[in-house]
Amino acid sequence: MWRTLVKNRGYSFLNIGGLAIGIACASLIFLWVEDEVSFDSTNTKKDRLYIVRENQKYDTYVFTHSSTPGVMAPVMQAELPGIANTCRASEGETPLLFASGDRSVFASGKYVEPSIFNMFTLPFVQGNATSAFSQLHSLVITEKTATKFFGADKNVIGKNIRVDNKQDYVITGVLKDLPTNSTLQFEWLMPFKIYFDQSPWLKSWGNNSLSTYVELKPGVSHEVVDKQLYNYIQKRQPTSITHLFLFSMNDWHLYDQFDGGKKTGGGRIENVKLFTIIAWIILFIACINFMNLATARSEKRAREVGVRKVLGAAKRMLVAQFIGEAIFMALVAAIVASLIITLVLPAFNTLVEKQLTLGLGNPLHLIMLLAITIICGVVAGSYPSVYLSSFNPVMVLKGIKLKDSWAAYVRKGLVIMQFTVSIILIISTIIVFQQIQHIKSRNLGFNKDNLVEMNMQGDMGKSFNAIKQDMLNTGYVTNVALADHSIIYGGNNTSGLTWEGKPPGSQVLVSQRYVTPEYMETTGLTVLEGRNLTVTDTGRPIRMVITQSMEKLMGKGSAIGKRAHGNGDTTSATVVGVVNDYIYGNMYGKPDPVMFFSTPPQNTTVMYVRIKKEADIEKSLAGLQAVLKKDNPAYPFDYRFVDDQFNQMFISEMLVSKLSRVFASLAIIISCLGLFGLAAYTAERRTREIGIRKVLGASVSGIAGLISKDFLQLVLLSCLIAFPLAYWQMHDWLKKYQYRIDINLWVFVIAGLTAVLIALVTVSFQSIKAAIAKPVKSLRSE
Repeated sequence: MWRTLVKNRGYSFLNIGGLAIGIACASLIFLWVEDEVSFDSTNTKKDRLYIVRENQKYDTYVFTHSSTPGVMAPVMQAELPGIANTCRASEGETPLLFASGDRSVFASGKYVEPSIFNMFTLPFVQGNATSAFSQLHSLVITEKTATKFFGADKNVIGKNIRVDNKQDYVITGVLKDLPTNSTLQFEWLMPFKIYFDQSPWLKSWGNNSLSTYVELKPGVSHEVVDKQLYNYIQKRQPTSITHLFLFSMNDWHLYDQFDGGKKTGGGRIENVKLFTIIAWIILFIACINFMNLATARSEKRAREVGVRKVLGAAKRMLVAQFIGEAIFMALVAAIVASLIITLVLPAFNTLVEKQLTLGLGNPLHLIMLLAITIICGVVAGSYPSVYLSSFNPVMVLKGIKLKDSWAAYVRKGLVIMQFTVSIILIISTIIVFQQIQHIKSRNLGFNKDNLVEMNMQGDMGKSFNAIKQDMLNTGYVTNVALADHSIIYGGNNTSGLTWEGKPPGSQVLVSQRYVTPEYMETTGLTVLEGRNLTVTDTGRPIRMVITQSMEKLMGKGSAIGKRAHGNGDTTSATVVGVVNDYIYGNMYGKPDPVMFFSTPPQNTTVMYVRIKKEADIEKSLAGLQAVLKKDNPAYPFDYRFVDDQFNQMFISEMLVSKLSRVFASLAIIISCLGLFGLAAYTAERRTREIGIRKVLGASVSGIAGLISKDFLQLVLLSCLIAFPLAYWQMHDWLKKYQYRIDINLWVFVIAGLTAVLIALVTVSFQSIKAAIAKPVKSLRSE
């Protein structure tokens, strides 16, 4: 076998190269898929762990979320016999400042109940679950966080660390670092009681402000508990529109998509399925190369087959031989693929933002690689082995030219399949990119560019006026404002509002934002009617500014002077201004209406700084840092740009776009390798014809065109097949986005021209090489 490879180096290079690229691509995708489907798998109780979710039905949609009442979990555990344990946790990750000696760093974490250590699999490397929260100001950290706080010091149990420059906490436990494919992520954990005591709103059944995790008893079905939970809130609040249900940890990462309050079966699993299909397609394209090249060079091995048959070789023996050769080439390709994976894996990890390893020491990885190799060998060698072993030995040994028409049709069909898939991938890649750019260029209603967001730390609220003036004095800043929530994400909302003319039974979710008067100008919101908020609006009577969509809900005409109040509350708020609607939360959807209230600086959580458009960013940030070092010296300078936050909201779509570009390119490269080999063998088979044509006066361009024409016809036919399939596929994909592009004709034109141009360049090399060969030499060789 090795002698055959060396003897036919060009053929071997094309086959092994194509298979190696195919195996490497598929293996990288399967490593990513493995990481995705094994999310949260380190939790031994995964099948019994759930998070409580809520469905809230409004006039136009059902809102599904994981924010729950603070008093609910212990009551549930006491009343529902199927629940083994519950854990309350603060939502998201809370960033705090930690100071030890001269080291001050920010770290994010959660306030949790001690039951988390029994429910989730969180191994301790120092300390234990029993003593983790033995005192109120206990702190459990991960190994990486321990290094972040204390450097190389390994024994950190019992060490004190100051939190937010207010309170000393003692390190009571160090956890093994969480795997990257874990939904639960944190750098530190603190007792939930601290958070609960600081948050009086958590004591109401009508306020959703934290996450509730549930562990069911063995053998208990979540459907049984779901029935008990459905009207659980209504028992405490009869007018509530909230219905609870359990959402399994098995579905947290891959199936987290809801429509109308029900799981759609979609979510990240759609990307997993998509790229799994792409992996097999790329492998199949590589196998097609092998089939085509093996049958194209059949005449080279015809005499060998004839001699073997005369000497008594049965057809099955020849089939086994050729499949064995194919598997051997696939094994060589797998070795080359392993080297390719090792080289490109760091770049691939950067692309997908993971920490994947080839891990051939892992038996599963080794078995999968061998399985892929054998599948490729068998598939690639199946048709050629049957075709080659079917030769008639008498005809072969008499030198009668083999009729190749049927095999030629098969080769053409396989080439068409290759380029059909490649063209579909090109079109899909363009449309995915267009959709992402479409939403990223959407008018958000506010100006995200040159807008800096900072968490309110220490005395920033008390010193706001001084900080604001100092920032303006830098010459880089046009305005500064404060708010209680990030402008680009969701925040507090309520459905418990009424106003004159509101239809009975109507349920509308309205967001509430508490801001300082500079907020509108700083963020770029435009006051369309009435006036902006002022400092005096922080007291009674309550005044508010609303968005256009809220104005429409309040009836015809201007909303200025109209009032709204909470259900059962006699205190009303008067509308003094209307601003434009803006996009927040779901960048693809239609935003809920918003009410803005003026608030003192001390009640806010984020600061916004508008940097001048023409200002140098680095100098501007240095100026802001100097101001905060002067006015809030106890806290390090920490900031983020809103446009970066905006881009982070498209990570999933960007991943699909990037991977589509990479694998579409590789599919084309593999297809071209096969096309290159076919062109070479076509030119070789027509050597005598080309020589005669040149003697009779045919030009180089004419001969090159003659050879290229057949292949270009196949590519054009591929376009005709690919275009409707791609349109159907991408039209279906776009349906899931409310704000989406229309598919334009030029996308198909560009994809078709790209495929034709690539094929032409690939074939032209061999065509021109054959056309410029001396006819005397070619005719003499015949």
